[in-house]
Amino acid sequence: MENQDVVITGMGFVLPGAVGNDEVWRKLEAGVSQLSRLPDGIVGGQGETGQCRAGGRVWEFDHREHIPDLPDTFAKRYSREILMALSAVEQAWSDAGLRDYQSELCPERTGVIGSSSRGPVEWWSQTSSGSAVDAACPPVEIDHAVFASLAGSPATLSAIRLGARGTVTTLSNACVGGHQAIGFASQLLETGNADVMVLVGHETPFVPEMLQIYSSPTAGVLSRSDGDPATTIKPYDRNRDGFALGEGAVAMVLETREHASRRKREPYARVCSTVSLNEAGHATRMDLSGRFTADMILRATDAAGFAPGDIDYICGHGTATRYNDLAESRAMRLVYGDRVDRWPPLGSIKPVFGHLLGASGLLNCAATVQMMCHQRLAPTINCVDVDPECDHDHVQDGARSTRVERAMSLSFAIGSQSSAVTLEAA
Repeated sequence: MENQDVVITGMGFVLPGAVGNDEVWRKLEAGVSQLSRLPDGIVGGQGETGQCRAGGRVWEFDHREHIPDLPDTFAKRYSREILMALSAVEQAWSDAGLRDYQSELCPERTGVIGSSSRGPVEWWSQTSSGSAVDAACPPVEIDHAVFASLAGSPATLSAIRLGARGTVTTLSNACVGGHQAIGFASQLLETGNADVMVLVGHETPFVPEMLQIYSSPTAGVLSRSDGDPATTIKPYDRNRDGFALGEGAVAMVLETREHASRRKREPYARVCSTVSLNEAGHATRMDLSGRFTADMILRATDAAGFAPGDIDYICGHGTATRYNDLAESRAMRLVYGDRVDRWPPLGSIKPVFGHLLGASGLLNCAATVQMMCHQRLAPTINCVDVDPECDHDHVQDGARSTRVERAMSLSFAIGSQSSAVTLEAA
């Protein structure tokens, strides 16, 4: 049997300052950062010198607007992370038109794959300390915390709500987990082992321990800026000094094109290829020559049946760390040559919502799909003084209307991991 086309038919979001497709796109297109100043309870006392004080928090969120049928007795047993994930999944499921089609689905051919870098650290932190980190984190009843304490609960509880009896699992592989979830789901769909797969990335990293870990000299990836939170993350800029964390949930529905056609559903985009590799090099730093990333880009385009020049836009990992941005730019030069005017734009959306870790790959892909749908590139905000070693098009001058038919998303992670996903407008 020939491999089947895999398409994206639904998306859902619970992000800092933006819930749902339309609101997320408005923030991305306008380039409005949703980062804010973190309270002392999260940073730790008055905050240590040099510790990042900015982050993308979901301050106002009511799960009842998205899953009103969830009994309060259940909701009290679920963490904020679970409720955000269930809400994003419900949005994506409805966006795909599957709520009205659910009785026609084969439960055994419907699955859910989650992605989270750290799992429920917010719950574990407030449980070990005996109090909530701040007002945004209501306590979960300890007697019923078996769900709140498990990293896989968002996927399994989503499966129960959707009646999905196929493959249900959760990946915990840092920042490449979202891409790998797309790859895993695509393999099941392409080979005829599933009809519909729901993906959900979720992260709630705002606890003192996480900020200490990422601010440590060994990691050194969080920005030390103490100025306006909105300008903290500066991808590809000469003055970049790291990222700020973000929280929330991103969901996506994948299905075979045949299945979508059968129910007369027009897809957003096609997943053309996924590549996930390990550099087997430095545990915390990318290959700075760019050769490994360049090879991955070429593998991804080859697997998709594209030439590198067919790519209209690359949604970079763009963390605003010294090495990540430099390695991405060097890889671009190896793939496309010295004529930077012939390179596709390389952008980053992290300054808008922060770095969502295990959900970041899914967010990158979902944002890229939105750009395809609108035929408009979201800007890379805060890229004001472009680093001479990253001196190419980052869409730094505001949103741009242009042809976006084929695109790529890049992700990199601690542990020498790299991944790429190629997409094509449907």
